[in-house]
Amino acid sequence: MDEYVILVDEKDNPIGTMEKIEAHQKGALHRAFSIFIFNDKGEMLLQQRAFDKYHSAGKWSNTCCSHPRDNESTEDAANRRLMEEMGLSCDLTHRFQFQYKASFENGLIEHEIDHVFFGVSDSLPIINHQEVADFKYINITDLEHAIQNKPEEFTPWFKICLDRVIEIIKAR
Repeated sequence: MDEYVILVDEKDNPIGTMEKIEAHQKGALHRAFSIFIFNDKGEMLLQQRAFDKYHSAGKWSNTCCSHPRDNESTEDAANRRLMEEMGLSCDLTHRFQFQYKASFENGLIEHEIDHVFFGVSDSLPIINHQEVADFKYINITDLEHAIQNKPEEFTPWFKICLDRVIEIIKAR
């Protein structure tokens, strides 16, 4: 687990680093990324976060998400973490970024500028059980129904950016 995050200003310019847990305790704005992998059927690969994660444990989310290291490009970090968490490698394309702030039941706060990457792969993940409890492919209609019926089972950042993700994939 990486111990530091890159602090950024409102325009995503780096302004320093901070220990990850401290950044989440203070709600400090930092850089992150989220990866969405689709198979050739157009299904999205979801991961269920490990049950001992420091927040959002056991919740379903996008394929992979994390934070780049200091002096590491966000794209390089996305490729690195996709392999570390899901045992996958594929071409990733930066599609958009968004800023959000979410508070968790344990008092931690995610305040991120989140860079969103898309990729396509039909490979089955080889999950890192320290990071991921489970995975599944799901079509968009079933995903929308699942979130509508049980929103508490999904991470906040995933629900926040999903409409934009769906808009992009439907425009293809």
